[in-house]
Amino acid sequence: MPNDNMISVKTFCIHHHVDLAFIESLQHFGLIETVVIEEDSFIPEEKLTEVEKLIRLHQELDLNFEGLDVISHMLEKMKAMQSEIMTLRERLGLYE
Repeated sequence: MPNDNMISVKTFCIHHHVDLAFIESLQHFGLIETVVIEEDSFIPEEKLTEVEKLIRLHQELDLNFEGLDVISHMLEKMKAMQSEIMTLRERLGLYE
């Protein structure tokens, strides 16, 4: 995975005004995955919006890591259910 598709965790923390320990805790709880290259941690570009969403939830709703885990899990379930509903609607359309 080339470095140009990732952002340094340190740079991300500076830009978003969050502590490095916060990102490490997100990783510890399994909420995000980082890539380590030459002792530096990076966040893949496609995961940036997910990490930013977790930061907003933490800051705006004052959620702890357990709460972030629950919300993240619920959002994933909702996304899967929405996908299933769309598939079922398409299948139902064949019968109408």
